[in-house]
Amino acid sequence: MIGLYIVLGILIFISFFGIRVLYQYERGIVFTLGRYSKLSDPGLRWIVPIFQTMRQVDIRIKTADIPRQEVITKDNIPLLANTVVYFKVESPVDAIIKIEDFEYAVKQYTQAALRDVVGNSELDFVLTEREKIATSIKEIVDSETSGWGINIESIKIQEIELPAEMKRAMAKQAEAEREKRAVIIAAEGELKASENLSKAALNLSKNPAALHLRTLQTIRDIASDPSEKIVLFLPSDTKDIIKKISK
Repeated sequence: MIGLYIVLGILIFISFFGIRVLYQYERGIVFTLGRYSKLSDPGLRWIVPIFQTMRQVDIRIKTADIPRQEVITKDNIPLLANTVVYFKVESPVDAIIKIEDFEYAVKQYTQAALRDVVGNSELDFVLTEREKIATSIKEIVDSETSGWGINIESIKIQEIELPAEMKRAMAKQAEAEREKRAVIIAAEGELKASENLSKAALNLSKNPAALHLRTLQTIRDIASDPSEKIVLFLPSDTKDIIKKISK
């Protein structure tokens, strides 16, 4: 009778401690006496205690924040860059068997790829073509990690920080560019205004009545100013009159 209780106890132990529950986003890697046996899908699963073990793998997209690090561009400008990697496990078996810590490895490869890509690019390209830089890093990391059953979904460069002296130099350059554009716009405005004045003078010279009307408008504008002034207006033919008198 005692032996029966012992057998029942062992069966209960095996039944209870061998139960595993896998969520929809998980896969189970079953090892029997240390050797890979099978891949378990989500749901209620059972393994033989002591003889079998199960490693559960999350196959959702993971986010790995790469710490800010200093990188040097091709033209020897030091930068501080911060990136984020989005990746997922596509082959749970390879991710567990072929590499010890796939998340740590992805971070390390991303850091190395960031230094390589930025080191082969000039500053202007790094600042203006972040997407291309991120794409190049993704291709390098993806080619290395694909053998581990890892797929790199995307890599984003969150921040690129320049040295303080470089920021000041770029600010001065931007200010000079703005002043240059302002001078060009002002010169174009002056040219346009001179062209319009030339056309207006030509039209007025063809019509004396219009010229006199414009003169009267000018007198009215001057008279509206309350400041004290004396304005003398001479007839347009004053020069001819002076010549006749001098004769």
